[in-house]
Amino acid sequence: MKTIGFNFTKINLEKMSDNLKNLKITTDVNILDVKELKSDFIKSSERLIGVRFEYTINYEKDIAFLKFCGNLIASVEAKQANEILNQWKDKKIPGEFRLNVFNVILRKSSLKALQLEEDINLPPHVPLPSFKQTEKKK
Repeated sequence: MKTIGFNFTKINLEKMSDNLKNLKITTDVNILDVKELKSDFIKSSERLIGVRFEYTINYEKDIAFLKFCGNLIASVEAKQANEILNQWKDKKIPGEFRLNVFNVILRKSSLKALQLEEDINLPPHVPLPSFKQTEKKK
């Protein structure tokens, strides 16, 4: 799978409280639609698959939430495209394709989320690398 395009169609962010006591952060990725796309610009033996998604980050209990909606366009081999489209009729997605799509969504959305979390003074939803002081050996 090659990612050909990615865009957000909606970004919703709301902070309802500054009380971060007992903070719990949950995330969720939902695939809303999968369909074949036609293009006059790309001439290839591969086929284009469009994926419409929703990614949410929820700061519980009623502290804040972020919601990203968007589209991803992937180029896949014809055989794989048939498998993806056939399984989507039952609202299922083949494992390897699903893994690749989720990873692209998480990578792109998490970067944008980190910026927004910083802007409204929320803790990051993922642990960031940091240095820690070690004790000196005697």
